Amino acid sequence: MNKIVIAGAFATSLIGITACQSDSKSTTIDNAGSNNGSHLSAATLALAIKPVPESLTGTFTPELKFNRYTQIKAPNGKAIHIIAQDKLSDNQIVRARSILTHYLTDFPGSEYGSDKSAVTNKMADNGATLLLLNGSDDGTNAGANLNGQPLYQNEIQVEGGAWYINQNYDAHRDASFEEILHMVHDTGIGVDQNSQFIGALADYQADIRSAQITAVNDKLWGMASPDWIAELTAENSLSQEYLAAVVDSYYGLWGAWSGSQTHGMWGEYVAKTRAEIDSEDMQGSALMDNKFFHPYLTYNARIDESFSGDFSLKFNSNLGYTHHSQYLKDVTLTGSLDSNVIVNQRDNLIKGNSGNNIVMFSGSSSQYSIEKQEDGSSLISDMVDGRDGVNKLIDIETVAFTDTNISL
Repeated sequence: MNKIVIAGAFATSLIGITACQSDSKSTTIDNAGSNNGSHLSAATLALAIKPVPESLTGTFTPELKFNRYTQIKAPNGKAIHIIAQDKLSDNQIVRARSILTHYLTDFPGSEYGSDKSAVTNKMADNGATLLLLNGSDDGTNAGANLNGQPLYQNEIQVEGGAWYINQNYDAHRDASFEEILHMVHDTGIGVDQNSQFIGALADYQADIRSAQITAVNDKLWGMASPDWIAELTAENSLSQEYLAAVVDSYYGLWGAWSGSQTHGMWGEYVAKTRAEIDSEDMQGSALMDNKFFHPYLTYNARIDESFSGDFSLKFNSNLGYTHHSQYLKDVTLTGSLDSNVIVNQRDNLIKGNSGNNIVMFSGSSSQYSIEKQEDGSSLISDMVDGRDGVNKLIDIETVAFTDTNISL
């Protein structure tokens, strides 16, 4: 729940990863290619994540522990900067960039998100900068005093990592979606009730504000902390914090929290899950319904190299992390440990690591077609509608059905 400080635009003639296509009329981000870092090899990732450029080292200094940099380039040619301190892992940097890329990926046919170029350009024009900071938000990190949106090392899960799998909210909670959303909201979508509106989506912000007012008045959000609501009112952060609560529950980030059976966001929001948003917060649900946010996660999740066993993309009430992983559709296994993937109903792209990998399906082999592609990948198509979808497999050794395993 860190508040962003909006700065003037930094110099943008920097070399970094380009997340948007060159067509200035589109911000469609190629999730099947290298643009968001999802499918990159270790060598290519090393090129995408660079030392802090000289033009920024005067502010983001080695003395303040800043040592790595990447960017998303807007259609207008300017950069949205991501600057990290020295204790962040490369996978954490990639995940933060991937979540930002996800928010800025066009959502065809949606009311406000079919072309996100204006939002992306506004963010770059407004100097949007994501600061990935060591440790936790305990007031001791001097880097937090710089202009930018802070996101701390101990707030960034990586899919497949130990605390992602264990979902221990007492030790860690994933604030990545919330804090990165704050940056998109403040510098791209725009916030009303300030001296000027600097965003690109005034109509969507009006919808967000209306839903937030209803949520406060009807005690759907913020009901546990009236002093906090008063503080947010004074700093005009109500709509940003409310939207973050909705988005976090929408993507399953509170589903495994045991502190409440019915509420999310530490008990401040009436809904824990997407289904509960639909039934408990109608206006919040309307904000998510074909408006701006994709119903699934568009980035390719890099499963942490420490993971071994079966990583499930299918919801399983006995596996807390699947409240979130059910919304993934593309994953890349990293490292060398033997690890497997259980598919969900989406059309997934699954890439293996250097170990032995199995992709697991929910029906018998006679109900699927297996096609070898010219690029060496395999296409596994479920002939039962609505079950396992069509899965493209790269560097996967084996597929498992309920009756047999087949080597690829």
